[in-house]
Amino acid sequence: MNPLRHEFITRCRASSIDPPSKLRYLDIGCGGGIFAESAARLPGTLSVTAIDPTPEVLKIAEGHKKRDPTLVQPGKLAYLNASIEELPVPDTPADGYDVVSVFEVIEHVNAPGPFLENVIKHVKPGGWIVLSTIARTWTSWAVTNVMAEDVLGIVPKGTHDWNKYINEAEMREWFLKRGWGRTGGLRTMGVVYVPGLGWKEVPGGEGWGNYFFGVRRDE
Repeated sequence: MNPLRHEFITRCRASSIDPPSKLRYLDIGCGGGIFAESAARLPGTLSVTAIDPTPEVLKIAEGHKKRDPTLVQPGKLAYLNASIEELPVPDTPADGYDVVSVFEVIEHVNAPGPFLENVIKHVKPGGWIVLSTIARTWTSWAVTNVMAEDVLGIVPKGTHDWNKYINEAEMREWFLKRGWGRTGGLRTMGVVYVPGLGWKEVPGGEGWGNYFFGVRRDE
């Protein structure tokens, strides 16, 4: 899914006003560092801060980071064993991040509203939150809970809780009520996994399955 993540971020930032030449990323729930590493390697990246509350996965991320000399440069890529609730809030809005990514995380959160309230504190004016999650539909239940867990066994049983899935319209409404994305700074992309081909964009897929969601903090 990583190439689609970067493509989606590029599309989101294409509508940014006076975008910065070098970007600061915050990757929430970074896991083994797949996205964080790839973002840190981009020529337009100033720094990446990647956080995860699970120390075991951060050990994997740190070990992999050491294989690339470009990633061990001071300030380039920093892993922190912390949750978003524990991360210090920027002193001023301008000290926030240009891109805050939340990939495959929110569908595992018990209280998504309070979680997102903590996330938005770290985005600078003009910056973007980009996330990926799953719509709460019967199609997504059949794919993630039945096929992926019960039939194919490609993820452990109990990984997905269908009741925690959030529809794109619900996500959109939550941000618009807080004044985010009202000036055209809101993007979505439906995606689906095709065996043998990987993740592909599916127009309209945000209405029934996996999707990307991006929203800009207005200037």
